[in-house]
Amino acid sequence: MIKKEILIGVLTGLFANSIGFILCVFIFSALSAQTLSFSETIKASLQNDSFGSLIVLGAIPNLVLFFLFLRKNRIYRSRGVLLATLIAAICIAISKFG
Repeated sequence: MIKKEILIGVLTGLFANSIGFILCVFIFSALSAQTLSFSETIKASLQNDSFGSLIVLGAIPNLVLFFLFLRKNRIYRSRGVLLATLIAAICIAISKFG
């Protein structure tokens, strides 16, 4: 039962992180001086070494989910969201140093 709750938290956290990442890419592509598509914005962020920043901004919904699960007394789901945030941090480290 505990593993199921942690898995739900991880999947929820990864989903929220990916939605946040996509929203950040769309916002940055809309705010750029040039009109860039989704893939062009990602390529530009990789060239400018700002891809990690997009992942970090995409992880902001995980903060909301973490405190929401804590407030509803879903401790193991909040641990899963924390694990998903750790996965995002590992992806950032790989993109910076890899």
